[in-house]
Amino acid sequence: MSKYVISDIHGCCKSFKALVEKIDLQKQDTLYLLGDYVDRGPDSKGVIDYIWFLQSAGFEVYCLCGNHEEKMLSSCNSKVDMQEWLFWGGRQTLGSFGVNAVNEIDQKYKDWLAGLKYYIEVDNYILVHAGLNFKLENPLEDTKSMMWMRDYYHSINYEWLQNRIIVHGHTPISKLEIESLNTKILRDQYINIDNGCFYSKEGQNQLCCFKLDDRSLTFHVNVDRNIS
Repeated sequence: MSKYVISDIHGCCKSFKALVEKIDLQKQDTLYLLGDYVDRGPDSKGVIDYIWFLQSAGFEVYCLCGNHEEKMLSSCNSKVDMQEWLFWGGRQTLGSFGVNAVNEIDQKYKDWLAGLKYYIEVDNYILVHAGLNFKLENPLEDTKSMMWMRDYYHSINYEWLQNRIIVHGHTPISKLEIESLNTKILRDQYINIDNGCFYSKEGQNQLCCFKLDDRSLTFHVNVDRNIS
């Protein structure tokens, strides 16, 4: 029984499937996904469909909400948010669904996105898409920060965090940076596993999987078409 974490798939369905196959996910294992399933890559619909396939086949898959899911949903009722979402990769998402507007997407997909959790606590880990607002007495009350926050390491309240480790994505960093964070994970108690799968930048362009059991990392290069 192993526990795996993947973040920021961003429409790269082929890469997602390849990474799941590479870690040899079994039905007795658990897979946690930290959000940003949609936008930028070519097949956002396929990513969600594959998650649903795994769940229907008996795999334990738990999913969090990312900022791209929130922006996609808010664009249903806001022209300003719609323009921002399209600029952030929403056009690719619409293309994957074969529609011209977000309101034309089948409601079951939007209902699923709207029902996603913001964080999960498992073993000695806190899983979240982006970060935690340590200005609050209880950082788990600020769901907005969980989807959007960056640059919060300096403000971590270790008295509150205790022996837990934060695992997140949201901000693309290089493979070397991820590996460096992992070497210090027991001291610093955080790791960012977003390797910018949708980017073609040096040191990025891969999906990363973090295994909670032994804190090992597995990468798979993007096998979808590059879009940045």
